[in-house]
Amino acid sequence: MTITKPTGFTGRGAQDDQARVVAARPRISVVIPTLNEARNLEHVFAALPAGLHEVIVVDGHSTDGTPDIARQLRPGTRVVEQTRSGKGNALACGFDAATGDIIVMIDADGSTDPAEIPRFVSALTSGADFAKGSRFAPGAGSSDITPLRKLGNRMLGLVVNVLFGTSYSDLCYGYNAFWARHVPLFRLRVDSPGQAPVWGDGFEIETLLNLRAATAGLAIAEVPSFEYPRMHGTSKLNTFRDGQRVLRTILTERRRA
Repeated sequence: MTITKPTGFTGRGAQDDQARVVAARPRISVVIPTLNEARNLEHVFAALPAGLHEVIVVDGHSTDGTPDIARQLRPGTRVVEQTRSGKGNALACGFDAATGDIIVMIDADGSTDPAEIPRFVSALTSGADFAKGSRFAPGAGSSDITPLRKLGNRMLGLVVNVLFGTSYSDLCYGYNAFWARHVPLFRLRVDSPGQAPVWGDGFEIETLLNLRAATAGLAIAEVPSFEYPRMHGTSKLNTFRDGQRVLRTILTERRRA
């Protein structure tokens, strides 16, 4: 694990002491966006580590009873209805609702392993601001990604590394964690006039977070992660459509930077 820009505490006195306590015993909020994922939640919840501060299920108006199943499987689960549609909006709503010190974002389909959460938390408590999951780091892997998606991810990642001066090995992966205090840096919109769609509401959210973390100068650590195939249901990802949105995100964020 390499932290690309280590940072330290900048407070004094009581603020310094409080920061050390938070770093040693952070409260972990896990945000899980869902849309008709009732059949997958039992597996995902069973793999969650003990000692979490809260689990937030952000529901995209499911028709299969996902919110009720979530509450039955794990009493105390916080269910939040997203304001618009799309994975990006769901995550924005979950980040806004989180009350922990660290936010971890995982998928509800069983593709990301909740048992890896301590690995991400360790990266943050060791000095990183943003812990970025990678399927292509040493010790990582995927039994789900197709050759076409792998090629597209690699090409888009090369573009990002050249334009943004990063060294990402995996651009389009949704397993990330970060200190909650950095949420404002991502500039995500929970509400919009008439709840009209806004940029970042879709699968481009993963790239958007990675780019804004880099341009904000956050200390970023890549964390090896293994991706599994979706357990039940059909993926909402569209390789060509979402690939175009990722490319547009890269070019838009570069202009803003």
